Amino acid sequence: MGKTGTPVGNYVPDFELPGIDDQVHHLSRYLEQWRAVGVVFICNHSSYVDSYLDRLKQIQSQFEQQGFTLVGINAKDANQYPECSFENMRQFARERKLNFPYLWDSTQDVAQGFGVEKMPTAFLIDKEGILRYTGSIDDSPQEPEAVEVPYLQHAIAALLSGEDISPKSTEVTGSQLEWRK
Repeated sequence: MGKTGTPVGNYVPDFELPGIDDQVHHLSRYLEQWRAVGVVFICNHSSYVDSYLDRLKQIQSQFEQQGFTLVGINAKDANQYPECSFENMRQFARERKLNFPYLWDSTQDVAQGFGVEKMPTAFLIDKEGILRYTGSIDDSPQEPEAVEVPYLQHAIAALLSGEDISPKSTEVTGSQLEWRK
């Protein structure tokens, strides 16, 4: 399987995925409720993801009142990585006190539609369902205290205030997403 992906400026594929809250989550419903949606591909087992969790929770807290929500999606293959199973996602979210929905892409179709190669990769989607930013959350994957450019926060702030987003995409440093066999 290769990366198809959605270029910035194009509509992202809608999704319908189970969440750890036992609800089915639709991207289209999020777009009806929120002015901007950040989709971030994470998993239960990655030092890169671990190093970003507090930052992601902070982004959710910072922008939620302004009409933004973050949505976490786990697309790791539970057959190859049992620690990334749906049951383990529930436990992971409880232990890490996630403050945003955590969804399971068991077929990896959503990850492929978005063009995910590494975790964590962030996608910022506007109310119309158009991809406005993709890439890194910021410029310091392993050291939260060394962040100089918080790309995702800048992109969210720009989108919510109607300004141009720059850069529109950045390279991601993270854990490789292995495709199902």
